[in-house]
Amino acid sequence: MSFFRKVFALCLALTLSIAPADAALAPESIPAVFDELLKIPTLSNPAMIVIDGSTGQIIYEKNIFSQRKPASVMKVLAGAVTLEYLDPQSLFNTNISISAEAKTVVIQGSLDPWISLDHNVARKMHRASLPYMGFNTLSAVKKANGGSLKNYKVVYSNLYSQDVANLKAFWAKRGFKPTFKAVSSEVAYAAQGDLVASENSPTVAEILDWMMLWSDNVLADRLAALASRAAGYSLNIKGVETIFRALLAQFEIDDSKLVVADASGLSKKNRITAKLMGELLYKLRKEEKYALLYNSLPVGGVSGTLQNRFITTAPSAVGLVRAKTGTLNGTATLAGYVQSTDREYVFVTLADDIAKGNAALNKARAAIDRVLGRIAAPNIPAEIIPAA
Repeated sequence: MSFFRKVFALCLALTLSIAPADAALAPESIPAVFDELLKIPTLSNPAMIVIDGSTGQIIYEKNIFSQRKPASVMKVLAGAVTLEYLDPQSLFNTNISISAEAKTVVIQGSLDPWISLDHNVARKMHRASLPYMGFNTLSAVKKANGGSLKNYKVVYSNLYSQDVANLKAFWAKRGFKPTFKAVSSEVAYAAQGDLVASENSPTVAEILDWMMLWSDNVLADRLAALASRAAGYSLNIKGVETIFRALLAQFEIDDSKLVVADASGLSKKNRITAKLMGELLYKLRKEEKYALLYNSLPVGGVSGTLQNRFITTAPSAVGLVRAKTGTLNGTATLAGYVQSTDREYVFVTLADDIAKGNAALNKARAAIDRVLGRIAAPNIPAEIIPAA
């Protein structure tokens, strides 16, 4: 055999040996391959489930009943209860008025979860601007009080404590130090004077989209709390836990191993199972009501917290994975949906016992990407061209 023929034969053998490994796995082939891929020390015995998105059949399972830290995958629950209890098209409004005679600033809020401290950002993203409200109030107080900023009080309703603190700090830097008092909506309405500022933030749908896409912890906690209040419960974590469990009960999902410390996943005390999250994602996908949640998920190699994933680790999966990321020190999680030719899989991967540090975290993420890369494949319909 000539040298060139030997080279050609070697290349052909390599091509044939590599092609099957790179091709998307058939459902029956997934368990054996995934068992091998998930044995690597980098992931430290993770929990994982893969569900056929059409039938609900479990295609692969590993430690699916084990309680694990979800990290920001917890936001899937927060997003789901947001759509369950809040009107996606509702807006948040904050009005500030002044009663000159009573020397009182009245703030009527609506628990806007997205008041911005940066005016330029607020205008760019159509959010309420705290600087705009703050400066307008200062001007109105000076005008009504002969240029003085003294002897004023502020009564407010439906503002988050952090936003109250931000207003206090903003005004204090500019010499305005009124006394603050929280009142009911009814009292604030009765005390209102001349309107000096009125600001809106985007719809619930737009805020939800940002929260899921960029994994905003504050928004997740606040949206879940608002959903709790809309459901008739308190704004605190007890109310949030109640509606989380109610949602799971509605879908007939076992919540016995759920531990809720917050709605964002920031706390390491949170616990879920891969089975719980997998079943939830499967059932949410079946309901048109939750389509906004699906559409708000980051896309691998394309958007949000997944925009830099898969590009080098599993290029074949770019654009085919739509999922919620999760990151804590020692924890890397990912849960969502992956396109595999003519079918869609629901998947959950919870690796919460990896080594500490960014190096270990990046290795774990890359390992998860490569696992999903084995089943990701575009659905390209065959094109039949008539014979000439």
